[in-house]
Amino acid sequence: MINLIWAMTDDYLIGDGAVIPWHIKEDLIYYKEHTAGKTVLMGDTTYYSLKGYYKKRPLPYGKIYVASLNKDLVLADAVVVNDVEDFLDNYQEELWVVGGATIYALCLPYADYLYISFIKGKYSGNKYFKEVDFKKFKLIWDKETKDVHYTLYERA
Repeated sequence: MINLIWAMTDDYLIGDGAVIPWHIKEDLIYYKEHTAGKTVLMGDTTYYSLKGYYKKRPLPYGKIYVASLNKDLVLADAVVVNDVEDFLDNYQEELWVVGGATIYALCLPYADYLYISFIKGKYSGNKYFKEVDFKKFKLIWDKETKDVHYTLYERA
């Protein structure tokens, strides 16, 4: 089962460089509730961004896969994946895809579930999520708060 989890604005904005343009505590808690201790896949930019945030603390995941085009990359706390499509074609367990934009785009065709936090308000940035064909998914849960509209979509 492949889960994609991300936050974005109505215009599909997800980042500004390697950082998230907003800080909404409730959404961080929601994200951690779903991904803590789980097996995750992320791109190398997301990995280094998180390592900068966590400093000397370990990342809060179980097994970590990091997608990179650098075939010489070796990471002490993660398995490097050089071919995302081949990896996903052969992956059999639960996986949480946690970013960034390129990795989301590569993984979207494989996704069973989309956990999307629609962030309310206007923000600026330069990283966008690939447009989702929602006809391929059905909304199975949602919750509205002051700052976020949480949704869960399942592949139809």
